[in-house]
Amino acid sequence: MVDTKLSRRGFIKASAATAALASAGTVGFNEWSSEYVKAGANAEIKEIPSTCNACSSKCGMIGHVKNGRLWKLTGHPDHPYSKGKLCARGHGYATVVYSQDRLTQPLKRVGEKKFEPITWEQAYKEIAEKLNKIIKEHGPQSVALTEDPRASGKFYSPRFINALGSSNYYTHHVVCSNSRDAGFLHTVGVTATSADISNAKYIMFIGRSYGDGIRPSSVQALASAKDNGAKIVIVDPRLNNTGNLATEWLAIRPGTDLALVLAMSHVLIKENLHDIEFIKNYTIGFEEYAKELKKYTPEWAEKITGLPADAITRISMDMGKAKPKALIEQSWRGAFGCNYENSTETGRAVAMFNALLGNYQQKGGSIFGGKPSLGKLNKEKHPNPKEPEAPKAGSKEFPIAYPNNGVATIVAKEALEGKMKAAIYYHSNAALGYGNPKVMKEALSKMDLVVAIDVQMSETAQLAHYVLPEVTYIERDEVIEGLSGKIPGIAFRQQMVEKVHPETKPIHEIYTELAKVCGVGQYFNFSLDELNEAMLAPTGITYKQLREKGTIMFPNEEITLGKMKELKTPSGKVEFYSETYKEAGFKPIVEWIEPKVSPADDSFRLITGKQAIHSHTQTANIPILMQITKDYDLERIWINPIRAKALGIKDGDMVELKSSEATSKIRVKLTERIHPEAIFVPSHYGITSKDLKTGQGIGFGYMEHVPFDFEKWSGAGNIHEVIVKVRKVNG
Repeated sequence: MVDTKLSRRGFIKASAATAALASAGTVGFNEWSSEYVKAGANAEIKEIPSTCNACSSKCGMIGHVKNGRLWKLTGHPDHPYSKGKLCARGHGYATVVYSQDRLTQPLKRVGEKKFEPITWEQAYKEIAEKLNKIIKEHGPQSVALTEDPRASGKFYSPRFINALGSSNYYTHHVVCSNSRDAGFLHTVGVTATSADISNAKYIMFIGRSYGDGIRPSSVQALASAKDNGAKIVIVDPRLNNTGNLATEWLAIRPGTDLALVLAMSHVLIKENLHDIEFIKNYTIGFEEYAKELKKYTPEWAEKITGLPADAITRISMDMGKAKPKALIEQSWRGAFGCNYENSTETGRAVAMFNALLGNYQQKGGSIFGGKPSLGKLNKEKHPNPKEPEAPKAGSKEFPIAYPNNGVATIVAKEALEGKMKAAIYYHSNAALGYGNPKVMKEALSKMDLVVAIDVQMSETAQLAHYVLPEVTYIERDEVIEGLSGKIPGIAFRQQMVEKVHPETKPIHEIYTELAKVCGVGQYFNFSLDELNEAMLAPTGITYKQLREKGTIMFPNEEITLGKMKELKTPSGKVEFYSETYKEAGFKPIVEWIEPKVSPADDSFRLITGKQAIHSHTQTANIPILMQITKDYDLERIWINPIRAKALGIKDGDMVELKSSEATSKIRVKLTERIHPEAIFVPSHYGITSKDLKTGQGIGFGYMEHVPFDFEKWSGAGNIHEVIVKVRKVNG
């Protein structure tokens, strides 16, 4: 248990100090900044509103451009994710625009990790010829496109792959939130709700840490809730950085979150603390679920989770009494984001627990946010590609998966089977982060064509046949981004500085030009400006106004709390019993499912998670951020002192960590902030690309130890189903 006294003001002050450290000068940063900073007070400074790209949140920011170069950043005051603040990674990642490791021209592979520069015309011509040949010989379903979607990518990427006749569009969510997305989708009709944190009285986080990411506004809201007396409970094998604001830490046994939520649900019903009216009016299948829950007592859960039964009972009752201003936060890449064999069912159980509290669309509860009404291109003038005839690869194997995300690792699986012949990866380092790197490398080597579109030479780019250099997010306009929430809005990422490298291009140009050479240019007969103008049309906002403001919210469209709406489930209600699951061959009611593997007395479960200064390996090649890692030895693994003592391991020792897939050497951090059965390793390290000089060789890649294995519901990677042994070695 942890009971802290850190106030909202104190936490924000500490966060500001971290941001200041991240935005302070380093050698790499000074190389580009030293000259123009000397220009003094008379220099022209422009303030350009835009959005960040350091993680998937895309917080609003304002770029201060001095003498034509990016000088500093501040958080956009109107954007709901930033609210005037930026995190450390947001400050640091912006320096990628002036990185010495930037891709500067199209490349063609001519040998093992050997590339030669080519023109855009040659790249387009050869890629188009290969794509068309593959489609002619093997069909369009032998081609796939995968991305970590940003505003332009979300529009252009699926349009491009559909134009080629393929439905194989995938996102990074296979190792991010597929489990949560599927569990929520088939319970409440959306892949995620939002949480009205600042007004909540009781908040539980399962494997989720605002203190380690992702949005500054989330930290501000949680600090406000604490100031207002809210109880904040962290359920996590690791005491993460949200601990500064928590009132209690439940150091749960890894992989047993589902047992906890089932037992808590049992208590709510047994003690008659569930919202009977909400359940009567807005749910189906409650009686069947309540019957199943009878056997999941706190005493049963104690044996599985390691948490005291009386603590489970107390917290459940307190949350029931605080309803509807009590909730389990919807999580992300956390306990039910994409980690364990039972994570999809944990996602369902969490969505159902919030329904038992009756907190949906309630102040201080779980919110179905409103969306802005944006326009579309004129179909007569700008026709959409035809709907592909064949279903998306993986849809039969994983029928519960959220179809918009798909299961990106099916591309590798089908490549190994000889079915997938070509793959395009945009803003996606799948070779390092989506599955076991050895398997991913073998899969990519089996394909006739791999194209990587990126800013730097990632591991995926090193395995590609062609590498297309994109401009950074600092150098481009993008498609308008719709913002969902209690108050909907729009945000616009726009170009801050002129292109640093003339032969780089923004993604909308790359897709448009490649489509023309592929013979499907009729589906891209519009400019980015025309697309954005069409999207803006229903709002009454001009393009000029949006450029000036960057973020515009629609307070007149604020959703009305206290009023439930019909859900996008088959029944239109919260589904405690799912016919969709039943038809897919799964149990229609949530039940306890064991993790796939469990450690023995001489082994550990390997778990991973975020640090506040990094966004996985994306930021690991940024000198200004990696220097913080080096200064504080942040790449070390965490081991509980009790287990370490038994192994003769002291703080700072070099150890060998061995799994079924790999062996790594790393130094140790001893801390009581980790469950004795677990070893924590941050997910941001292990870069092997020789062209990413800052990040290469720091720490080890977590995914090296993860078997190429995916849970059967949503196809999410079982990235925490990993058992390791540790022994001390000489440094």
